[in-house]
Amino acid sequence: MNFSVNRKLAYIGCLGVIGIISTEFGVIGILPQIAEHYRISIGTAGYLLSMFALTIAFTGPFMVLYASRFDKKKIMLYALGLFLISNVGSAFSPPFWLLMVLRILPTLLHPAFFSMAIAAASKDASPQLQMRLTSIIIGGIALAQVTLIPFTTFIASIYFWQLSYVLQALVILVTLVIVYKGLPALPNTEAKSFKSQLRVLKRPSFIAGTAVNLFLITAWFCSYSYFADYLSRVMGLTAKQISYMLLLFGVMGVISNFLAGRLLGKYMISTTLFFLAGTFLVPFGFQHVNGSLWSVALVVGFWGVMYGPCF
Repeated sequence: MNFSVNRKLAYIGCLGVIGIISTEFGVIGILPQIAEHYRISIGTAGYLLSMFALTIAFTGPFMVLYASRFDKKKIMLYALGLFLISNVGSAFSPPFWLLMVLRILPTLLHPAFFSMAIAAASKDASPQLQMRLTSIIIGGIALAQVTLIPFTTFIASIYFWQLSYVLQALVILVTLVIVYKGLPALPNTEAKSFKSQLRVLKRPSFIAGTAVNLFLITAWFCSYSYFADYLSRVMGLTAKQISYMLLLFGVMGVISNFLAGRLLGKYMISTTLFFLAGTFLVPFGFQHVNGSLWSVALVVGFWGVMYGPCF
């Protein structure tokens, strides 16, 4: 496949990731408002994040393997469709149990979207180029953090939290149309049995890599999941100031993500170890801020640099 075609597929995949991540992480900025609306604790509201993640953890590997036998484009469209349904339903502020169901619904194809997008974009590319193409797609996570997440948080702080879901639904809808029109059919050309694919789960390198991912992302989300609530309650920031912090966080993440994509292609182990260090340094940094907006911004900016490439 021509590299320009690979890159086009990577940018379309990146756009899809932006839409998906705006839904996945966008709730973080409005978590305090959701807790207030439903008259529940912030910990209970946090189940919207933890149940989302746990469902992916338990079903993700098997759903990816199952989905791999189908046309990649169709799987990506179905995934976006589920996220669209989730956002539209959530915008009507249903009972909390139904909000939870709508939250969990798109997790069924969430990891499959990432897998299909990366597989389509990196087909026939060299290992080093595969890292660069993957960083473009995964860069959608950081781009969502620098655009949609702070923007929807800002809008929600002015109007009402349901509007955040309306904006996310519009983004998903636009993304779905672009994927439908911009991606060619991507049928599976390598027929493999489900049993043969499951063998990868026994490989030592896969187990070790998965363990690193598990603990790394768990460490980050122990803090990131309560980003808005921590900055509000502990640091005393307003909703608008928190949206600025989310913007700063995302900008630094975008920069570091694309840099890491190139470094991982050359120095995988040392680059991974460097960004792992952030899980120790960021909490230490927050213990020594003096409460001023500038000192908080300094630590949040460093946090974005270290967090951005973790995926």
